[in-house]
Amino acid sequence: MMLDTENARTSLNSAEKNGKMLVLAFIIIAVFVIYILKLFSMQVVEGEKYRSQSQNMSSKLNTIPAQRGEIFDRNADYPLVVNIDSFAVDITPGKIPADRYDTVTARLASYLGIKKTDIDKKIKPLKMSFTAVEVKANIPFETIANIAENSYDLPGVSWRSKPNRYYVETGSISHVLGYVGDITKEEMNMMWNLGYKANSIIGKSGIEKQYDSLLQGVAGKESWTVDAKGRIISTKPEITPPQSGKSLVLTIDSRIQKLAEEALGERVGAVVALKPASGEILAMVSYPYFDANIFNSDDSAAQYQKIAKQKNQPFLNRVVDAEYPPASTFKTIMSTAMLAEKVFPSSKTIECSGRIVYGGRVFNCHKKYPGHGWLDLKNGLAQSCDVYYWIVGRDYLGVDSIASYAKEFGFGQSLQIDLPSQKEGFVPTAQWKERRYHEKWVDGDTMNMSIGQGYTLVTPLHIADMMAMVCNSGTIYKPHLLKEVRAPGADAEVLEKVQPEVLHQSNVEKAVWREVQNALRYTITDGSAEYPMHNKFIQIAGKTGTAEVNGYGKDHWHSWMVAYAPFDAPVEEQVIVVTLVEAVNTWEWWAPYCTNIILQGIFANQTYDEAISTLGFRYLMQSNVRRE
Repeated sequence: MMLDTENARTSLNSAEKNGKMLVLAFIIIAVFVIYILKLFSMQVVEGEKYRSQSQNMSSKLNTIPAQRGEIFDRNADYPLVVNIDSFAVDITPGKIPADRYDTVTARLASYLGIKKTDIDKKIKPLKMSFTAVEVKANIPFETIANIAENSYDLPGVSWRSKPNRYYVETGSISHVLGYVGDITKEEMNMMWNLGYKANSIIGKSGIEKQYDSLLQGVAGKESWTVDAKGRIISTKPEITPPQSGKSLVLTIDSRIQKLAEEALGERVGAVVALKPASGEILAMVSYPYFDANIFNSDDSAAQYQKIAKQKNQPFLNRVVDAEYPPASTFKTIMSTAMLAEKVFPSSKTIECSGRIVYGGRVFNCHKKYPGHGWLDLKNGLAQSCDVYYWIVGRDYLGVDSIASYAKEFGFGQSLQIDLPSQKEGFVPTAQWKERRYHEKWVDGDTMNMSIGQGYTLVTPLHIADMMAMVCNSGTIYKPHLLKEVRAPGADAEVLEKVQPEVLHQSNVEKAVWREVQNALRYTITDGSAEYPMHNKFIQIAGKTGTAEVNGYGKDHWHSWMVAYAPFDAPVEEQVIVVTLVEAVNTWEWWAPYCTNIILQGIFANQTYDEAISTLGFRYLMQSNVRRE
């Protein structure tokens, strides 16, 4: 019995040992299979990934910057912006041996013609960093050649191509083109996922900013094989060439831009010329302006601050970024609303005695006692009679109807022009006033609104689009500055053409537009602007405006003129010109003269000097002219 028990015990121990051996064998086989699968995955499935990582670890990769796209005027034969070869020098602080730091930075400073402390300020806080830091840009080739010859003594120093952006024209076109600069940390945080790098040059304003993604191009790459110490061991690099940015053709006509700039002169204000049939901007002038080439200088930050602090704000594009009361140009909308709503017959007359007494307040027309006398719509608009429009607005239209038509003309809304910054203007309502000031809207507010005063605000571009609605008999096309996108290089293949796009469409009857058009023509031939807008070469239609503003004292008002020509031509041939002269200038009623000069120059193909001689305005150059 004891023998059987012993045998059973021996058999049990043997079975346990065999079981353990099987488990161990299974574990060994499983580990081996997993190892084989991992090797297969690393070498076959993910082989390309690891080969790429291995290559990166043994490569020195340099970025080859792409040339920024050039910008041309509408004829594509006149470059407005080009690139000029230049270089930048970088330092990678972590690559400078600690015991050679002062020697290297002092030597580099002497080559660059700067102080050693200037370099210290930039790289000392990043002493152990292996990120390249730009030390100086705008460096000529001769200096780079000198640094290259002594590169053995300058560990951690590198250089790269960094072309300068050169603006061929430095006058009023600066507000359209904008300028470029180094990407900031804040911009990098927002744009890192779009392919921008820490040393990217980006558009800061104007077209440069609006179409930066088209102008940027695609950077190239230069890869060298290096050993463990970072020494280059390959005989030649692997190069992926950069792709230059696209070329942009603008709607701007350089001749008209120059003409408008000279016509406005050194008056704080704005001019815009627009093709109503397409929305193309032919000229956009804002004075004062700035020289965008200052941003190529080493002290560009200081230059920027100096300009930014100037009283009349040279960086402000007054065509789209400044808001003003529309003054009597608003009577164009009032006339349209009156006719469309059929609330007051255009042939019915209103007597202007020079003033209205209402609500205990005297409202004086710009022509005081005895006033304009009896006026119908055509003469009310031609003489810009305030009394006529006060009565029509207060007694027949009302604030809601006026506001509705103003918005139909695009007021109080973005005009969606292809610029990174623009104001929407403002159209007041009774509800807005109650919320904003906790006061009820009164008839006096309606009267002010009816003549373009009060709370209503617009940009000069809003006024241009207002007149485009009239020219097109109820349609406004989105204003735009880009005409074409072209491929870089000599072939200049057109990649994209900008097509007209409807921004606003009115249901007002065609007969109403014809009557408004005829009234605007009559305003030029027999109205308040008859003398300054007299033109024998072309037929012009339009409207003046004089805005009262606080804070400027006597003889200071905003002066408006909006006009289009030729009146007797198809809309496809017409051009709208808007001129605004700010109240900061002494009153000289220059807006209508300026507008006439520009239209004369456009259609007679004349320069500024030729236009003023033809119009008989030469004498205006010697003395200011005052008109009421």
